[in-house]
Amino acid sequence: MNRLILSFVPCCLLLFFAVSLPTQQAASQVLFQDVRVFDGRSSSLSGPVNVLVEGNQIRQISGGSITVGESVQVIPGGGRTLMPGLIDVHVHMVFGALTMREMMSPMLSERLIFEKASQSAESMLLRGFTAVRDVGGPIFPLKAAIDSEKVVGPRVWPSGATISQTAGHGDFRTPDERSRKFFGEVSRAERYNATFIADGTAEVLTAVRENLRFGASQIKLMAGGGTSSAYDPVDVTQYTLDEMKAAVEAAADWGTYITVHAYTERAVQKAIAAGVKCVEHGQLLEKKTLRMMAKKGVWLSLQNLVEDTPDMDPARREKRKPVLEGQARIWPLAKQLKVNLAWGTDFLFEPELNEQQNEFILRLTEWFTPAEILKMITHDNAQLLQLSGLRSPYQGRLGVVEEGALADLILVDGNPLADISLVANPSDTFLVIMKDGKIYKQALDN
Repeated sequence: MNRLILSFVPCCLLLFFAVSLPTQQAASQVLFQDVRVFDGRSSSLSGPVNVLVEGNQIRQISGGSITVGESVQVIPGGGRTLMPGLIDVHVHMVFGALTMREMMSPMLSERLIFEKASQSAESMLLRGFTAVRDVGGPIFPLKAAIDSEKVVGPRVWPSGATISQTAGHGDFRTPDERSRKFFGEVSRAERYNATFIADGTAEVLTAVRENLRFGASQIKLMAGGGTSSAYDPVDVTQYTLDEMKAAVEAAADWGTYITVHAYTERAVQKAIAAGVKCVEHGQLLEKKTLRMMAKKGVWLSLQNLVEDTPDMDPARREKRKPVLEGQARIWPLAKQLKVNLAWGTDFLFEPELNEQQNEFILRLTEWFTPAEILKMITHDNAQLLQLSGLRSPYQGRLGVVEEGALADLILVDGNPLADISLVANPSDTFLVIMKDGKIYKQALDN
């Protein structure tokens, strides 16, 4: 698939690939010696064990000696914690790497987008995020570069361009940009593959299939109003049931699923009726809808959204008010009702927030134990990624430290089950970061 995606990458980006970061080499075997394992599920660490990585998989975990080859790289754990790599299931790799001023600038180019997003991707991996789900934006060139090891970054589950109705949450047109359908001119955001404005079942089907053609692992549909968009109040419901069913069927034909942006009862209930498998946000939901989600196994991908800032537009502050108020209520309620919960950040157009990605994990401590938090940001988030089925770009088990699982691992200086704040300081506490069996950070003296 990577060769196919690369064939669509603009020539200017291919030129950048040629001068970007060198590939990270991996020893044929890596032995983590004398570590205690958080396996992604348990509420306690294992006893002292040795963990052998061979190629890109965890080959053996043993409390005794392990037979290794001559080319093994030994990492002395010294009783530290070995855990799965972190997973963020709601990122926008491009939108999170640029400011709104840069996005709207006449100087914006594909090369600038790629350079900014590449730098951000490397920093994200070095914060311990070995896998992410990108839920909207022009992600395919960056993902292709990461997978071909021309750029350093996490594994990416790409959605591609968001799919929105006219006047929906993904209608990013400026006031002077008119409807493509009536005036025949594609909007700037659509030209940059940020969104599809699609109305009617035929256009929705085409938009879904276009993203699948480029390698989307899941599809993001805008089913309700948003706080950062100009035209749609938060309370509005977007897309008819038939339009949404068409998207669900097209995705299911490719063995994958639809996730929707939605906050309200009406929007989410309509999405559930259409067969949607995941809801992004949902801060305004009540018990009735959460029970429906729990019964049908629909995932709730939640975030703790950033607080209002002093320079934020007053209209946006007003739109955000009920959503921010709902955050403190929705997390414990969804937990109580046993909804499938996943965690993400959803940083947009404020690149300085990316450095706080790990710190945002600690916002969960009000409602969850350290063990529950670690399970959510590793094992549980990995379960959501696997809804992509055969469209998943990386086949194998993630989010766990088990024999046969993919080797996405972090060696932590301390026990995060006892002190969850360790995950919020990756530069000091994450001594080794491994993705796909390759070491990208090594801060231990062998």
